[in-house]
Amino acid sequence: MHDWESLSHVRWDCKYHLVFVPKYRQKKLYGKFRRRVGEILRDLCKQKNIELLEGHLMPDHVHMCLKIPPKNSVAYTIGFLKGKSAVRIHRWILGSKKSTGLSFWARGYCVSTVGLDEATVRAYIRHQEKNEQRQLELFD
Repeated sequence: MHDWESLSHVRWDCKYHLVFVPKYRQKKLYGKFRRRVGEILRDLCKQKNIELLEGHLMPDHVHMCLKIPPKNSVAYTIGFLKGKSAVRIHRWILGSKKSTGLSFWARGYCVSTVGLDEATVRAYIRHQEKNEQRQLELFD
């Protein structure tokens, strides 16, 4: 049976597959930096009661499968995650002292609803790196 969440007057199961990229699609997400960005995103999800079902950071983009409560719009959630994580990345990881104009992520994003194909989407996110390597080998 399907597991539904509930708020005071709502029964819900809202899952989304999100992809967003660093500015200019620069390959910045490596090693310790990658791990720290993952920790920042997980922490921000907890703050807004967003369940991070699956996530994977590639060198030039981020895949996440999120369970977002209906009280928060998808656009609000992504704006919150990208905005707050950019500030934390600049302050905690890059050591910037600026308080305004701190951008790390590109403006756009890709989002799709997961629906009942959650297992397929989660497997896709989990094996994203292997799929990309396989594609690169085909074109070399």
